[in-house]
Amino acid sequence: MRNMTMKYHNQQIDSKYYYSTASHIAGLFYGLLSHAKTSFYLTLLNSRFLTISISINYKDAILLLVKPVFSALNNFPSPRRQLSAVYCQLKELSTLNRKFAPVMAKENKLQDIISHCKEYGFVFQSSEIYDGLQAVYDYGQYGAELKKNIKDYWWLSMTRMHDNIVGIDAAIFMHPTTWKASGHIDNFNDPMIDNKDSKKRYRVDHLIENHAATLDEAAGKELISKMEALLGEDDFAALKTLIEELNIKCPVSETCNWTDIRQFNLMFGTQMGSVADDADMVYLRPETAQGIFVNFLNVQKTGRMKIPFGIAQVGKAFRNEIVARGFIFRMREFEQMEMQYFVRPGEQMKWYEYWKEARKNWHATLGIPDTQQNFHDHVKLAHYADAACDIEYNFPDWGFKEVEGIHSRTDFDLSRHQEFSKKKLTYFDTEINQHYVPYVIETSIGLDRTVMMVLSEAYEEEDLSTEDKKDSRVVLKFAPHIAPIKLAVFPLTKKDGLPEVAQQLMDECRPHFKCFYEQKDAIGKRYRRQDAIGTPFCVTVDHQTLEDKTVTIRYRDSMEQERIPMDKVKDLVLEKIKQF
Repeated sequence: MRNMTMKYHNQQIDSKYYYSTASHIAGLFYGLLSHAKTSFYLTLLNSRFLTISISINYKDAILLLVKPVFSALNNFPSPRRQLSAVYCQLKELSTLNRKFAPVMAKENKLQDIISHCKEYGFVFQSSEIYDGLQAVYDYGQYGAELKKNIKDYWWLSMTRMHDNIVGIDAAIFMHPTTWKASGHIDNFNDPMIDNKDSKKRYRVDHLIENHAATLDEAAGKELISKMEALLGEDDFAALKTLIEELNIKCPVSETCNWTDIRQFNLMFGTQMGSVADDADMVYLRPETAQGIFVNFLNVQKTGRMKIPFGIAQVGKAFRNEIVARGFIFRMREFEQMEMQYFVRPGEQMKWYEYWKEARKNWHATLGIPDTQQNFHDHVKLAHYADAACDIEYNFPDWGFKEVEGIHSRTDFDLSRHQEFSKKKLTYFDTEINQHYVPYVIETSIGLDRTVMMVLSEAYEEEDLSTEDKKDSRVVLKFAPHIAPIKLAVFPLTKKDGLPEVAQQLMDECRPHFKCFYEQKDAIGKRYRRQDAIGTPFCVTVDHQTLEDKTVTIRYRDSMEQERIPMDKVKDLVLEKIKQF
């Protein structure tokens, strides 16, 4: 056995004698812990609950328990006695598991979704064999398909369904003056605060929002409004006073020993050049929009575009988030889908309202009901906007969070690039016989956040128990046109020519949509596996197929089955997954 490492308030202690206790704790929930390099992390969070997170690097076993606050642990300053106290509390919890399980499952639905994504190949921690990289994730085989389907659907809905919107693919690296002109070098900051005791850094808005969540609804809304007003005025002294008056403590040190609030720039900088001393400073783009603005004239002239028209782009962006959290909701490397719509000055509010409704309607086509999304108007406007709102989704455990932003950017971007580049970026409007710098309406949606929204909405745990037996399933009810796999084909057995017939159906359907073939295990188990990855249609080839060329098609959401001619399967699926 290797030594165990325990991290306690940023102190790392190698301790063989902790192994026995850690093994007992793990044994309560996993049965055994053996021949593994083990890491033990104890995190105490001061909130309405005491959260104990124990991460054991053994077969990716992760234990997350939530229990009502018991302050007795504060009486144990020694890490060793802390560990013993945690063991006793976990042992108590194990005896009360049935009592607490329903509450815990309800409050931790998002954690269940995250675990499901790992187990079924949707999302993995990046560089996981090296213990991962914070706030960086990889998409697995089904996550990559889901992400690509959403991306393609957005692209087609923008560029194919509109005569006056075209797409481009701009480079990630841009001339550094681009970011000076856009205001990112001077203004792309987040207000942060440090705790002097724990040395931990927090975003001010997150710190206050977490405290607001512990208050009743009215008091919480009042606090958030007050915070947004102070952020809008950049009144950092008043924000710090607010934090101190509310007695907001650091979750790690549980003290209120705060530094002054400071701004931190979120852009990643690097150098371009073969020799470091002669290299130019460049940035990984924090948004894709600027690539559209600097190509405004190129696209307008070569495409002979007339206002109003739009330019769309999908691409990677990078932000050095100081406090990155929330799975794929907030990452340091992420993907955006943005469209900049160029309009005549004075007409921007008409188009702003148009795109607000158009974008919300698009979300509905992903299977998001109106009750699960809303508009949130910005109190503090960005430096480029005269109106802005977010389309928010009601995430499990979090509530409403931003997925897409719609902004009226005025003529700020083109005017600034015109000023810094000394190149004219105007448009001649033949209808009014006038040159002007167009105004811009932006729709900007996070692709990764959209994936998380779709997963959250699709995930269901269904109890299928009857009087005779208990049964359940986990199902992802994706809208069929974005599901990673559209059709699964199963031969009932591995013999009697059934696999050959099933392969014929696969060959017919494969060119038109993503299919999956499997002949192992009972049909019921195969259905459950496809439910778990969101496959909307499953077809079983059986002995009757050999007689009358019909197959059994099973529908994911209702689990109903029907016999249809085998040569109708392709057309049925194509009709169901039709996008427009």
